Amino acid sequence: MANDLQYWDSVYKALKKDGAYSLWRSHNDVVNIALLGRWLPQGKTGRLLKTDLFDEVASNGMYPFLKVKAENIIGLDISSLIVKAAQKTCSDLKGTIADVRYLPFHNNTFDSIISISTIDHFSSEIEIIKSLREFHRVLRIGGQLILTLDNLMNPVIALRSILPFRLLNRSGLVPYYVGATLGPRRLCQILKQIGFEVANLDAVMHCPRVLAVAMARVLEKHANSETQRLFLRVLAAFEYLSRFPTRFLTGYFLAVKAIKNKEKYGHLS
Repeated sequence: MANDLQYWDSVYKALKKDGAYSLWRSHNDVVNIALLGRWLPQGKTGRLLKTDLFDEVASNGMYPFLKVKAENIIGLDISSLIVKAAQKTCSDLKGTIADVRYLPFHNNTFDSIISISTIDHFSSEIEIIKSLREFHRVLRIGGQLILTLDNLMNPVIALRSILPFRLLNRSGLVPYYVGATLGPRRLCQILKQIGFEVANLDAVMHCPRVLAVAMARVLEKHANSETQRLFLRVLAAFEYLSRFPTRFLTGYFLAVKAIKNKEKYGHLS
């Protein structure tokens, strides 16, 4: 969206002022770390790029887990405030202020890229494609991209995508800007045309999200730690829905593991 840097700085300030959503963000961490645990190599990967640091300032994030899985990690975010805050929490984190549509790295720099719900905050598919091309450019041949983004095949996401953001934001259902996204077929088509081989495709985050976020906010303020842990276990149980053929209807996020298998991308249609 317009004024990206200023906007995400303001989102961070609002997050710090409100101080809510940490219980819900803890569930996000559990789901995302489980996904990375399945798809990252058994041993250590080399250079790894994480394409935003919002998780690291909104909760514990994935950095403690990734430190064990990679030799060298660079965390990127368009917000300077978020980068600075993440570096305070993760003292050894190498942070970079940049836009994923214009990555400040040489070709073939990284062995792995982790992009967790980063590119579904742009206003158009064209910007998503720009980002994916940049991911392809900075990955080495054989390098892997693990990506999640809003799942357009989920009926709730499909409905949300046609409703005005201001209405959703004022109602509290959507705390910050969400933009264009893709369904599983279109995502795979774009990745293949750019020069990726799709190794795995899945859907994650299967709990009823609107209800879960609302309950998390109440429990965060009024419930004891044992009740909160029980709530997180209940949310985690919904992930068993990923084993069913209906997973792309119930999952709020598409998750894909793609391997860079050629240097140059082809024409996109």
